[in-house]
Amino acid sequence: MAATRGTPGMYWTLMVCLLLVVPVSTAEDFPALKVLRSRTPSITQEEAVELLIQRFVGSRVTEFNVSVIPDESSLLDSYQVTSDGKTITIQGTTGVAAARGFNYVLTDLFGGHISWAGNQIHLPEPGHFPVIGPGVVNVTGPQRFRYYQNVCTASYSFVWWDWDRWEQEIDWMALNGYNLPLAFNGQEAIWQRVYLKLGLTQEDLNSHFGGPAFLAWARMGNIDGWGGPLPQSWLDDDLALQKKILQRMRSFGIIPVLPGFAGHVPGGFTRVFPAAQVTRLDSWGHFSCNFSCTYLLDPMDPHFSTVGALFLKTQEEEYGHLDHIYNADTFNEQTPKSSDPEYLANVSQGVYKGMTAYDPNAIWLMQAWLFHAPFWGQQQIEALLTAVPKGNMIVLDLNAESAPVYPSTQSFYGQPFIWCMIHNFGGNHGLYGKIDAVNSGPFKAMAFEGSTMVGVGITPEGIEQNDFIYAFFNSLMFRNSMLNVSDWVRNYCRNRYGVSSDNFDAAWQLLAKTIYNSQSTNNRHNHGVPVQRPSMELAPEIWYNWKDVGRAWKYMLNSLDKCNASDLCRYDLVDISRQVLQDLSYVKYKLLILAYELRSMAALKSIGSDLLGIINDMDNITSSHSKWLLGTWIEAAKRMGTTDREKRLFGYNARNQITLWGPDGNQLDYANKQWGGLLRSYYHSRWACFYDYLLELLYEGGTYDNEVFKGFSFLVESDWTFSMDPYPTIPEGDTASISRDLYSKYKADIEGSSKEWKKLTPPEVETEDPYFYMSGGL
Repeated sequence: MAATRGTPGMYWTLMVCLLLVVPVSTAEDFPALKVLRSRTPSITQEEAVELLIQRFVGSRVTEFNVSVIPDESSLLDSYQVTSDGKTITIQGTTGVAAARGFNYVLTDLFGGHISWAGNQIHLPEPGHFPVIGPGVVNVTGPQRFRYYQNVCTASYSFVWWDWDRWEQEIDWMALNGYNLPLAFNGQEAIWQRVYLKLGLTQEDLNSHFGGPAFLAWARMGNIDGWGGPLPQSWLDDDLALQKKILQRMRSFGIIPVLPGFAGHVPGGFTRVFPAAQVTRLDSWGHFSCNFSCTYLLDPMDPHFSTVGALFLKTQEEEYGHLDHIYNADTFNEQTPKSSDPEYLANVSQGVYKGMTAYDPNAIWLMQAWLFHAPFWGQQQIEALLTAVPKGNMIVLDLNAESAPVYPSTQSFYGQPFIWCMIHNFGGNHGLYGKIDAVNSGPFKAMAFEGSTMVGVGITPEGIEQNDFIYAFFNSLMFRNSMLNVSDWVRNYCRNRYGVSSDNFDAAWQLLAKTIYNSQSTNNRHNHGVPVQRPSMELAPEIWYNWKDVGRAWKYMLNSLDKCNASDLCRYDLVDISRQVLQDLSYVKYKLLILAYELRSMAALKSIGSDLLGIINDMDNITSSHSKWLLGTWIEAAKRMGTTDREKRLFGYNARNQITLWGPDGNQLDYANKQWGGLLRSYYHSRWACFYDYLLELLYEGGTYDNEVFKGFSFLVESDWTFSMDPYPTIPEGDTASISRDLYSKYKADIEGSSKEWKKLTPPEVETEDPYFYMSGGL
C-alpha cells in the first residue's frame, strides 16, 4: 500500500463551516451564568493569541492577524478565518475562540496535528496561503462552556509540572477551545494563611495536607496527611506557579474554576472551635483512620460561612480578582450522615452560602460522581440540587459516555449541566475509547426533553495517553452534529504523521472499530495482567479481539519507513506494540495457571519464562521513547525538592502513587503505568516472585495460598517504593527496529492458534482455548 508525503494543497478543499445552531439550552436560559465572562481586555487577549502563534510558527507569526471582538448579543464563542493569500486573519469573540481558529488553520487547513504526545506542523511557503473569502469559515460553538479536568488530574498528571509544561498545556487548552478549566494549584498555601489566621497551628496543617502526589484526595476529604508533610518550599512554589497559570489562562479569556470550601477541615479545628459542629467521616479507600476518617464541618454551622468567605477573600487578595465560579465536592466517595432530604438540602444551602458570603455572584461547580453511589436515590439527589437557586450551580455529568446521570434526574432537576467524557482512571496506559458513545452522546443530551445542558467537557483522571479519542472529542466541540468516523480517522492519521498511507489508515480504522469502540461500562479497562498483583484468578476486561490490534500493528510496520522520522509515529508504534504484548501476556497467564493446576513442572517453567519475557519486552519497547520513561516521572518529582530530604519525600510520593497507593497497598495498582523502567523493575519482579512461588509449590507439593503470596508480593512492592535507584530519562534503542523484532518474535502467537494449550490439555480435561478469551469470546 502506497504512502505519499502530504502537501499543503491536499488540505485546501474548503467548505462552508457555518456551525451556528440553536441549542436546546444555552447560558441565556440561566441569567446567573452571565457573570462568567472574561474581564481581560480584547487587546490583551489578542496579544496572548499572537504569542501562542509565535510559539508554534516562530517568526512567521507576522503572516497572521488576530482580532478579538466580543459579541455582546451572545454568550457563545465563534471565530472567523479569512485570507488574501499572503496573510491569514483570525477573528474570535474571545482569545480562546481565536486560538481555536488558529488550530483550524494548522489542522483542517494545512494538515497539522496538535496533541499531548507532540505536534506535526507544516505551513505553505510565504505568500502561498489559500485565498479564503468572508463567510467561508465562520464557526460558532453550539454550547456555552467547554470544560477541562478532573479533580484528580492535578495529582495523577500535573503534580510535578513546572511552568514550561504548564505553558504547553494552557496552549493546548486554548487551541482546542476549552474555556472553563479547573485551576487548583496553590490552594494549600491559601489554606495555610486561612487556618493560621483562625488560630490553628502549622502542626495541625502538617497532619492535614497530603503529600504532593496525594493532594487531590486530601482536598476532597478522603485522606489526611498521607505522603506529607508538605514543605514550606512546596507551598510557596506552588502558589507562585498558580499565579502564572491564572494570568495565562485569563489572558486568553479562559474562565478558571477556583476551589471553594466544601467543609473538610483539619482535626485541630475542633480544638480551636470546640463548639463547632464537626463530624468524622467514615474511612475511605481501605485506609485506616490513621490517614482517613477526616473531619467535616457541618455546612449549617455558622463557622462554615466564616471559613468559606475567608478562603475566597484570601484567594482574591493573592490572585487579584475572582472569576465567580468555584468547585466544591463535599461527599465525593463519602456517605452523608443522613439520607433525610431536608438534611441534604440544608447541607447544599450551607455550602452555597459559604461562597456567596463573600461573592454574591458565586456559581457552584459540582461533580455528579457521587450520584453513582447507592446512597443517592432520586429524593436525595433532588434535595441536594434544588436547594441552590436554579442556575447558580453547574453539575458535571462526569462519566456521561458510560453512565450519564442526566436522563434519570430529569436533567439534574433543572440545574445546568455539562456533558463530560471521563475516559481515564488513574492515568493508566492502555488503548481504550467509546467512540460511538462519544460521537452521539452530547447530541442526545442536547435533544433530551427539557435539557439543561450548557456545555461539553473532558474529565480524565490522568492525561498524556490515548491522543486518538481526545482528538476525536475535541473535533466535536464546535459541531452541532455527529462526525463521520471513517472520514475523521483518515484525516487523523494523515495529519498526525504528515503522510498519507493506506496502511496507516487501515490500522487506525481497525482500531477505531474495535479497541476504541468499547460498549462496556467497566472502569477497570486498563488493568492488564502485567500491571496487576498476580493471583490465580485474574480476569482483565477484554472487549475486543486482541488479534485485530495485532493486525493494526502489522499495518503500521508495513509503512513504517514512510514515517519513521515522525516522533508521533514512533510514539504510536510503542503504544500499539505494548498493547499487543499486554494482551498476549493474558494468554500466557491462562496457560501458566493451567500448567500449575495440571502439576506440569516443565510446562510451568517454559510458560513462566515466556510470560516474564513478555514483560521485559514491553519494557524494551517503552524504554525506546522519551515519553514512555519512568525516570522522567521520578526525576521531575525530585527536581521539586530544595533539600535532600524533600527530594526523598517527593521521590517516594512519585513511586508510591503508581504502585501501592498508600502505606499498605490501599489502592494497589489503581494508578498503574506501563513505563520503561517500571515494567522491568517493579512488575517483572512481582511476577517473578509469583512464578517462583508456584515452582516451589510444585517442588514441595504445597497448595496455593493467596494470603501467603500477598505477603511475599508486598515485600517486593514496598521495597521498590523506598528504593532510591535511578532510572533512565533518555530513551534506549530504536523504536522501529525493536517493534519489528518483537512482531517477528511473537508472530506465531499473533497470527496463529495455541499449540501450547493443546499440548497441556489431556483429552479428559474440558476447558477452553485461552485464545477464545482473547478474541472477544467473553
